Amino acid sequence: MAETHDHSRGAEPSPDVSNDSDLEEGPVGDDLEEGTVASIDFGKVSQIGRDGHQVVPVVLQDADTGDVLFIGYANDEALRLTFERRSAVLYSTSRDEIWHKGATSGDTLSLVEVRVNCEQNSLLYRVRRDGGGACHTRDADGSSRPGCYYRAVEDLQQLRHIDA
Repeated sequence: MAETHDHSRGAEPSPDVSNDSDLEEGPVGDDLEEGTVASIDFGKVSQIGRDGHQVVPVVLQDADTGDVLFIGYANDEALRLTFERRSAVLYSTSRDEIWHKGATSGDTLSLVEVRVNCEQNSLLYRVRRDGGGACHTRDADGSSRPGCYYRAVEDLQQLRHIDA
């Protein structure tokens, strides 16, 4: 299965957001993943609901450092496969398919433990990285980033890279 992340923007604006033609669309591709202009996708969760995906959010956390690597989604099949493979398996809401994290890149995530929150509507996968990284993006040296949270939000419009 191809390993891509769900960075699509919802086709419909939220009801409380203006749809003026003067507004520019947010960054895409490299600008979205490497740029310094903030374009937070506040419509992501409502789009998942409108599309009818039966999923819960999954926080993927390094079991040794406690670092949050990224957030994904799982349906019942992804959770079952995670236990069977003892490796992180998620559900892509943009491609409407199961994906085994790292299957193509080699950056798989071995499962240590799965936890559920108090309301049983989100999961925590505690994992160990089998490769060099966890994010599909690459740093300036071309290496997989260890996690997807490599930029700090400076204000409502500006991001700052925090790669070491």
